[in-house]
Amino acid sequence: MSLIRGAIPVVPTVFNDEHELDCAGQRRVVDFLVDARSAAICAMANYSEQFSLTDTERDVVVETTIDQAAGRIPVCVATSHYSARVAAERSRRAQEQGAALVMLMPPFVGASVTVDERGVVEYFTRVAEAIDIPIMIQDAPMSPTPLSAELLARLARTIPHVQYAKIEVAHAADKIRRVHQMAGEDMPGLYDGEEAVTLIPDLLAGAQGTMSSSMIPEILAEAIRLFHDGERDAAQGVWEDALPLIQFENRQCGLRATKILLKEGGIIGSDATRSPMRTVHPDTRVQLIELAKRKNALILRWA
Repeated sequence: MSLIRGAIPVVPTVFNDEHELDCAGQRRVVDFLVDARSAAICAMANYSEQFSLTDTERDVVVETTIDQAAGRIPVCVATSHYSARVAAERSRRAQEQGAALVMLMPPFVGASVTVDERGVVEYFTRVAEAIDIPIMIQDAPMSPTPLSAELLARLARTIPHVQYAKIEVAHAADKIRRVHQMAGEDMPGLYDGEEAVTLIPDLLAGAQGTMSSSMIPEILAEAIRLFHDGERDAAQGVWEDALPLIQFENRQCGLRATKILLKEGGIIGSDATRSPMRTVHPDTRVQLIELAKRKNALILRWA
């Protein structure tokens, strides 16, 4: 598989109003993301509400997503678990289902159970031994297990499967730049996250793209394309124009923003998230939709 470059939106897990899986809605979301010029899509990430799903439901969502993608677009599957054995089994299962790559955070439990560098290396080594597809390491604030730039570069040098990293911590551009300098061709697939709130600085630092939500993939894809085509001022303009909507999502709604807009646009029938996640305040919902309309977001007009 050639290097993935561009926007990789996280696919939300679609529920109906009774909070059961809506596989038909899941398929429509995949079609929307393909049409939105996504470079790939990612299932079972935190913005997929993976933490709200049973293992059986995980299987259903992954199978549905990959089946609907039907080879039109690579599918990444997040397979994080504290146990190296379970993470390896999840990753092997994702490969069997047709995933093009897997993504994992370093192992942790809550805020206090962390792993040292030796344990992190052993963890990713065991996962790599179970699969034949690339690994993306997710460097996210959710995990308190530290991932220094030096450790990320070491993992890329010593484990050939480790070809991608999603870096979504504070000062992401500085870290991307350091990993890029230390790992070089051993880590070609550097990405940012956090809804692309720092996209242009991260691209300047060496990122290939962003793993964002599914809210505005067509806009982010265009900004990234322009950047890599050498039209940096145009890329900056596209990103800056979208930034108020990105920041509203990031600070006011989180993962619920995409579902609200998918429902508003008629792509899915329900924007439900599972308890105990609260619904967005009606005023916030209105403000989000109006902002998305002003940005002419594809999510509101695709259906």
